[in-house]
Amino acid sequence: MKNVVVLGATGSIGQSAAKVALDIPQRMRIVGMSAHRNLAKLEELAAQFPEAALCITDATAPTPDALRCTRKVLRGEEGLLELATLPEADMVLIAIVGIGGLRPALAAIEAGKDIAIASKEILVMAGEIVMEAARRKGVHVLPVDSEHNAIFQCLEGRDPAHVRRLILTASGGPFRQATAESLESVTPAQALKHPTWNMGSKITIDSATLFNKGLEMIEARWLFNVEMRRIDVIVHPQSVVHSMVEFVDSSVLAQLSHSDMCFPIQYAVTWPERVTNTLPPLDFSQLARLEFEAPRRDIFPALDLARHAGETGGTLPAVLNAANEIAVAAFLEHRLSFPGIWKTVAAVLAAHRAVAHAPLDAIVEADQWARIHAAQRIQASHDMK
Repeated sequence: MKNVVVLGATGSIGQSAAKVALDIPQRMRIVGMSAHRNLAKLEELAAQFPEAALCITDATAPTPDALRCTRKVLRGEEGLLELATLPEADMVLIAIVGIGGLRPALAAIEAGKDIAIASKEILVMAGEIVMEAARRKGVHVLPVDSEHNAIFQCLEGRDPAHVRRLILTASGGPFRQATAESLESVTPAQALKHPTWNMGSKITIDSATLFNKGLEMIEARWLFNVEMRRIDVIVHPQSVVHSMVEFVDSSVLAQLSHSDMCFPIQYAVTWPERVTNTLPPLDFSQLARLEFEAPRRDIFPALDLARHAGETGGTLPAVLNAANEIAVAAFLEHRLSFPGIWKTVAAVLAAHRAVAHAPLDAIVEADQWARIHAAQRIQASHDMK
């Protein structure tokens, strides 16, 4: 039995985690959950897991009446840190988008908890710090992203020296075959129509630009201790092969399943064991075809920007991530064009002087600098129209 705290319980990953806990109650118990503002969903989850401690990270949000008399409700960032270090917790599943999950992740590691990471920003921004802390405390960092979980399954503890390439698969998003000219007129509504996955708006836009895959390349570099030059991306529209590992003998192992986040969440919780569940198996006779194609880097430069940031290291990945967050928000608010997302990121990267082997304070400072710089560039461009 694993006692699990879910940070970001009301998002798509958190809700999938709840499904897993209800599906394998003999192996997973949710003992803590956090939400930011979606208190209606938190109330619904609290009814399903009445013993779980709760945290509302928005300090201004009122505590729902249904929760006032039933249990203690923690508040704000301090409450989130307390939730991440609950004595009874064995694992903390971090599904908070952005920088908000970084300090709770480090706090959980220091408290001796295994962490399961769905928030790729944690390792993108501070992979060196997080993995070193995990090694020092002897805890596991388990991937929940379907791609990294697939690689984790294919590696199964094999020596990184035996790996030639980690190959992350990408659906290609809704504009996989679009022309560069047509991307200029893309609307948020169009970009939010992902062909295979049901995700939050920010991650869905990242999938459409391929920044999601770029961030995953940096995440994989730290999770698996493999240099950026040995990490590649291939477009696979069906999203059945979740990623692959090519070994030095030219053999390739792949992990396949339906496109459902319950699969990687369950494996992160039950690892190294596998447990029977109610998830549907693949019916290979019903798979019409599995297609693979090279990403169009000339039209979608996010992969090259991410590779540059990952190879440079230091504070530059944090700048990449922060500038992208601001640009995506501006696009969703109709203040920036779709190609403007990667143009903004490229400009902010070029303006930043990276600090190598940066401490946490320097990473946070770079994150804030990038947000301000990106917002100023977007506003200046908007004012010129």
